[in-house]
Amino acid sequence: MTVPLSILDLAPIAPGETVRDSFAASVALAQQAEASGYRRVWYAEHHNMESIASSATAVLIAHVASQTSTIRLGAGGVMLPNHAPLTIAEQFGTLEALHPGRIDLGLGRAPGSDQATFRALRRDPASSERFPEDVLELQGFLAGESRVPGVGATPGAHSRVPLYILGSSLFGARLAAAYGLPYAFASHFAPDALHDAVAVYRREFTPSEQLDRPHVIAGMNAIAADDRDDAEQQFARTKRARLMMLLRQSGRIPLDRRFGDDELDYLLTTPAGAHVATMTTYTGIGTGTEVADYVEDFARTADIDEVIVAHASLATAARLRSVELLADAHARVAA
Repeated sequence: MTVPLSILDLAPIAPGETVRDSFAASVALAQQAEASGYRRVWYAEHHNMESIASSATAVLIAHVASQTSTIRLGAGGVMLPNHAPLTIAEQFGTLEALHPGRIDLGLGRAPGSDQATFRALRRDPASSERFPEDVLELQGFLAGESRVPGVGATPGAHSRVPLYILGSSLFGARLAAAYGLPYAFASHFAPDALHDAVAVYRREFTPSEQLDRPHVIAGMNAIAADDRDDAEQQFARTKRARLMMLLRQSGRIPLDRRFGDDELDYLLTTPAGAHVATMTTYTGIGTGTEVADYVEDFARTADIDEVIVAHASLATAARLRSVELLADAHARVAA
């Protein structure tokens, strides 16, 4: 059976564009996804990253939801150590009240930023260690069964916004299995433990009120274009951009340092580029048909129930075309 398709929108800020441009692109992407039959679009919480605009995840979801009508939208995810569970329950309870039946809430244990940013968020470094307890506290608020005496979430109580556990390790797999929640693996940038994590999750899964059987979502990158040469050229540009982002984040180069394509292609062959190669392990490149075939193979070999695709083209028009081409080819496979 053909695997369902969803989208992870990283809300990229393309070179020469603004944050406002990024948000307009996210709206266009969700509208194209809705028209093309994708199941959901998720947005990931990141902080202190010049090239990603999805830091205020709930606000972005509200903006996109107001300009779409049927597609599910959610966080993929909210980094719970950065927030009080009550605040997230209120935010996503508000979204569910405004857009009933369309909101998802994926939860991650990582801070989604560097340690300096974590401190700027006024969070305790031990917050990540409380992640399992915070998930239960948040779940209680959303169910109207608060674990904090005398405190309820308004909005939020009784909304039962569906929760998903995000991860890239066995920790998240075991937690999702123990709590009977769907599990989403971040193989679009951290692929190493994918197969082991899926196996552990399926083996240890315990049914819950939300979910009676395991459900695994896994991420992959994709660039679908009208011809393979174009897709490969876009992929080369994407890898160069990711390398520049990593170098700037690491502080190894000044923010205003520029490299030519030849220099970046050389750096991609060195240890400095090894991380980019790992991040792009699972990437479908080519025509819509070629990428659709890759999706099916990826889902089969990884034993997953749903593929969430990060369309990696840098230009908005190319990203929208990738969304359309993959969906069209995927539908033909399903037929």
